[in-house]
Amino acid sequence: MSSLQELLGDLTSGNESRAENAVPALIKLGEEALPALRDLTASSEADHRWWALRVLAQSPQAQAEWLVPFLNDPAREVRQCAALGLAIKPGESAVQPLVQALRDDDSMVSSLAVNALVKTGSPAVPALIEVVRSAPQSARIHALRALAEIRDHRAIPVMMKVMEEDSVLLQHWAKEGLDRLGLDMVYIKPV
Repeated sequence: MSSLQELLGDLTSGNESRAENAVPALIKLGEEALPALRDLTASSEADHRWWALRVLAQSPQAQAEWLVPFLNDPAREVRQCAALGLAIKPGESAVQPLVQALRDDDSMVSSLAVNALVKTGSPAVPALIEVVRSAPQSARIHALRALAEIRDHRAIPVMMKVMEEDSVLLQHWAKEGLDRLGLDMVYIKPV
């Protein structure tokens, strides 16, 4: 078995194959690897931060809260990795940062944030409803998608209200959500 330093060297080698092979070995090291991986998340190299987050996201001993700050990382790929990691390690403490990530300039970050919010489930519903009520259009669409997948009855009033709007995408996700809640009916906008 390779030493921690050798595995970290592989992880940060710039060779994707070597780095990927180091991931399960670092996860297997458990608690022993966590301090070094957390130190690596402070690297000035985005690639190093990404690989460290990749391991932490899958490590049973790592905490979801460790991933949250990286939703604001300057590198989009690191933000993507953090959002993906929070789908693997969903937690109520990540709801507000994930809701903020729905507004990310990178569409992959916002899509992955939706997935993480869906995995979080019911605790995310009040914040998602607020996004649908008051956020910019793209964030509203993402929030409605999450609400549709969560299937929480608290979202029915906001979905019904969205059905009155002119946006096809908003209407699509509102209708999808209502359908998934068993409220599949014809929605006719009054003239």
